[in-house]
Amino acid sequence: MKNMMSLCLSLCLTAALAAPACALEYTIDAPDGPEFGTPTSMEVVHTADGGAMKNEDVSKNAALIPPGFGTPSMDAMNTGTYLTPNLAPGGIPATGAVIGGNSAAVMEPGSAVVTSPSSTVISTGYTEVTSDLYYSAGYLGTLKIPTLDLSVKVYQGTDSKTLAKGVGHFEETSIWNGNVALAAHNRGVNNYFGQIHTLEIGDKITLTTKLGTRTYKVTNVSKVSETDRSGLAVSSENMLTLYTCVRNQRDARWCVTAVGV
Repeated sequence: MKNMMSLCLSLCLTAALAAPACALEYTIDAPDGPEFGTPTSMEVVHTADGGAMKNEDVSKNAALIPPGFGTPSMDAMNTGTYLTPNLAPGGIPATGAVIGGNSAAVMEPGSAVVTSPSSTVISTGYTEVTSDLYYSAGYLGTLKIPTLDLSVKVYQGTDSKTLAKGVGHFEETSIWNGNVALAAHNRGVNNYFGQIHTLEIGDKITLTTKLGTRTYKVTNVSKVSETDRSGLAVSSENMLTLYTCVRNQRDARWCVTAVGV
């Protein structure tokens, strides 16, 4: 009997040793929530509060460093300074941003005005495109140049698809106060800006948006390099900047500037 038990134990041990080893198998599913994204500088950062507006930059380049403890905007939402100032969208103060470091001027949410404890008001000359500024047909406004017998809709963006519909609005520029920069084709079926280089000083241009109608007077018509983006800079003065290509000169652009009257 004892020998039989020993034989059974030996057989069991032999079978156990002969059985193939198997590792514990498991899987880990990657999180699919909106708070996660791949670590790239331009990766969209989704928020949990309902998403962004049509013209709201939600890339990491628009991220803000929270203001310091004890600063005037420490308790205000969406305040701070840009994480990457050299890549900040449009180079303009972010909504709620602290302007000028220790000067404690604060960009009021939903406004283009900076206020400080001394009650000084500084105009940034910038109006952000928000969802309520779009007309039901998807455009932002109407541009009229009587001298050229031109009346055309203005759409957000300057890509080819947009310019096929009408005049495009440079997304990094204002849509009302300050500098409103627009672009359009100079040839083809939709050559809306094909003759802007013939405009003369003093010619009138009107822009109508949901914020109202503003008339501008042409102050300069010039040919600039295709890499010259100085015309997109923020301005405290109400003005229009129009861009189009120069025929047969790929490295040049016509630039027309007009100021509000």
